[in-house]
Amino acid sequence: MLPSNGMRESQTNPAGDLLLHLERSGDGPLHERVKRALRAAIREGRIEVGTALPPSRQLAADLGCSRWAVTEAYGQLIAEGYLAAQTGSATRVCWSNAPDTGSGRPASRPAPVARFDLGPGLPDLRAFPRRRWAEAVRAQTATAEFAELGYPPPGGHPRLRRLLVEYLGRSRGVSATPQDVTVCTSVTDGMRRMCHALRADGITAVGCEEPGWTRLREVIRAAGLDPVPVRTDGGGLRVDDLAGHPGLRAVLTTPAHQFPLGTVLAPERRAALLRWAREADGVVLEDDYDAEFRYDRRPVAALQGMDPSRVVLFKSLSKILSPALGIGWIVAPPRWTRDLHRADQTAIQPPTLDQLAFAALLESGAYDRHLRACRKRYRDRRDALVRALARHLPDAPVSGVAAGLHLLLRLPATVDPAAVVTAAAGRSLRVADLAAYHATEDHADHGLVLGYGNLADGVVDDAVRLLRESVEECR
Repeated sequence: MLPSNGMRESQTNPAGDLLLHLERSGDGPLHERVKRALRAAIREGRIEVGTALPPSRQLAADLGCSRWAVTEAYGQLIAEGYLAAQTGSATRVCWSNAPDTGSGRPASRPAPVARFDLGPGLPDLRAFPRRRWAEAVRAQTATAEFAELGYPPPGGHPRLRRLLVEYLGRSRGVSATPQDVTVCTSVTDGMRRMCHALRADGITAVGCEEPGWTRLREVIRAAGLDPVPVRTDGGGLRVDDLAGHPGLRAVLTTPAHQFPLGTVLAPERRAALLRWAREADGVVLEDDYDAEFRYDRRPVAALQGMDPSRVVLFKSLSKILSPALGIGWIVAPPRWTRDLHRADQTAIQPPTLDQLAFAALLESGAYDRHLRACRKRYRDRRDALVRALARHLPDAPVSGVAAGLHLLLRLPATVDPAAVVTAAAGRSLRVADLAAYHATEDHADHGLVLGYGNLADGVVDDAVRLLRESVEECR
């Protein structure tokens, strides 16, 4: 405590809600104490390199001290090399305690974003319908009832749930009522909620496709359940292997387009999986991954429509519009929906106005139009990528059906995929090693997972040329 001006011992400022611990800074003039507190925060890593500090007037008001004390502290830290100032710009942290990079100076900037994005997991962010989304949000803000501005009901806004049921029924063959839908923020969020419901029901393990999406396995494990690897092949999940896991009552699968192998669950396996669920009194967790994007034929209907009492369906807008929206949904049988809605009392929902904006896009047909445009764009981009790969890497075949936002590139046995990933990163090219999606070491898969959703059309050939150079470097 400073008796002269009533300044508190710790105070929060706008640079990342940072606490300045002035009580650790000893005695002396106020500007010296501010300087020592800032320096300590930088050295301890609580203010990261590149962070813009608040203007001196604002920080002084937050700390309850004179502006001179802050400007003097900033000036001394600039002289010491902790901060950098530029006319017309904010004062930023330029010191880092990261290991030396070989240049004789500590790293001062984060790693640059890859110029060529062949990594999986993103849609075309350039195609996000900014104007339509902004108009929808603006319209709902102006017209929403006062009651709708309160806390959303468990499960999400009723209007969105009703429209989702109509949309999923006609586009994915889903059989549900609005009461079966729970709005969440992502497939990951939905899986987290479902895992807690499974655990409360006495289920201790979830079968997971091997290979499969790593993040969902981590969510299952974090919820206290055991992710059990179940092999996949050209026909999708090997349902017969479930017999080797007695007591297993839940299985996670991506039947429409398996990630990362890019296969589709064979018809006989779809029927066998549902038969297994009934005999085991179990539940199938269907991640409807990439289902809207099939380029050689119409996509297969959701597995949920074949047995709504045994299948829980998960979906989000992350691969269609943008993960930044944070909107997803769960379609579950009543026995699970009750548990999901009870858990929803403390769970985070997408903002109500965003739910209503998405509902407006569904109702107006704008969402369907966006999907049609994306389907054509991704089909053309995939065709261009396959042609470029055949031209530049003729000994690396492509596998996976013509669908979704990724494909699998099988590398020659003489090439280490992990080394290619590193070499490509040095060329500002992002790719993914197939081995990273395996949960066990018992596999013979050898290749790269290439995403083309967020790859600009005009750079497809350049990206593949850099990939060829990276592969040649690693032979």
